[in-house]
Amino acid sequence: MDGHFTGYASLFGVPDLGRDVVAPGAFGQSLATRGVAGVRMLWQHDPAEPVGRWLALREDARGLRVAGQLNLAVQRARELDALLGAGGLDGLSIGFRTVRAQPQRGGLRRLEAIDLWEISLVTFPLQAGARIAAPAQAGLAPARAAALAQDIRALAHRMAPPRRAASPSTRPGPRPAAILPARSARFA
Repeated sequence: MDGHFTGYASLFGVPDLGRDVVAPGAFGQSLATRGVAGVRMLWQHDPAEPVGRWLALREDARGLRVAGQLNLAVQRARELDALLGAGGLDGLSIGFRTVRAQPQRGGLRRLEAIDLWEISLVTFPLQAGARIAAPAQAGLAPARAAALAQDIRALAHRMAPPRRAASPSTRPGPRPAAILPARSARFA
């Protein structure tokens, strides 16, 4: 792999194992204030283990969508890249300070505003759905691969010499007897 990955670091409206439920828009102010460069990428929430950087962080209808790149100059990041590629690691988890929360029924807490500090790659995420998307093993998304194949076929068609009607001497297979060279009598 090349260290790039995408996924969801948090899902809206889904309780985690700590009984927190993140509300849509909870990351908005923090992302506007910190920006993508102000949120660290760590391994297992350990501040001594930075492993890469975030390329994009945005809220969508489902949750906090992330795109990141592991720094492959870092040994731990190379190990994580290998685990991601082999399917042995796929968890994400957020490190934050609660800015505003409301108690909910059933002992849940609705997080309405969060100051996001870091997002970690983890073995076991607190929120089951906070996962890294499975990397494309072929290197291209299926739609892009199909478009690329179509472009290659079109280029090959433009580069191919013009086709001529097949004559008996250029057709594959046995040649008709009328155009076979006559045999010499000495070979008879």
